[in-house]
Amino acid sequence: MNRLPYAAEAGLLLCHVCGGACADTTDRCPRCESALHRRKPNSLARTCAYLVAALILYIPANLLPVMHTNMFGNASENTIISGVIEFWKGGSWDIALLIFFASVVVPCLKFFALGLLLVTVRKRSRWAMRERSKLFRFIELIGYWSMLDVLVVALVAALVQFHSLSSIEPRLGILFFGLVVVLTMLAAMSFDPRLIWDAEVDDD
Repeated sequence: MNRLPYAAEAGLLLCHVCGGACADTTDRCPRCESALHRRKPNSLARTCAYLVAALILYIPANLLPVMHTNMFGNASENTIISGVIEFWKGGSWDIALLIFFASVVVPCLKFFALGLLLVTVRKRSRWAMRERSKLFRFIELIGYWSMLDVLVVALVAALVQFHSLSSIEPRLGILFFGLVVVLTMLAAMSFDPRLIWDAEVDDD
C-alpha cells in the first residue's frame, strides 16, 4: 500500500456535525447524536442541481437592471456591467473593479471550478487530486466575497439618498444575483471533497 489508509479502512466514520471519529458500526454519533454517513448523501446530484440553477439565474442577473438612479432629475437604470462602466467613467475605478471582481470574476470562477470538480469526480479521475482539493478550499474561501456586489448596491443606495435631489433604488437584477450567490454557496457546501480521493481506492 503506497498511500495513507482511509478512515473507513480503520473502521471509523467522521461526524459531519461535531467532527468526532466514530465507529462505523453505529448509525449515530455518540457525542451529538447526528446521523453518520461515509460521504455526504447525494453530494454530486445536489451540487449539480444547485450549480445548474445558479447558471440559469445568472443570465437574468446580468441582463436585468440592478439599480435605478435618479441624479438631479436624470433617471437611469443600470445592469451590473453598465454599472461598472458608469463607476469607471465617474472616476470611481476602485468601486468599479470591486463590483466587476465580485459579480463577474468570482461567479464565473466558481462555475468553472465546481463544474470541473463534478466532471472529474464523476469520471473517477486521478488527475491532480491534491490540486483539486486545494481548488475546492479556495472556492469555499472566496464564496462569501460574492456578496460584495449586493452590499455595494445597498451601501450606495443608503449613502445617496438626498430625497428630491438624488436617489438610488435596487432593482430585480440584484435579487437574481443574490440568489446566484446563495445557490453557488449551497453547491460548494453540498460537494464532498473526499469524493476526489475515492478514485485512489477504486484503482487499488
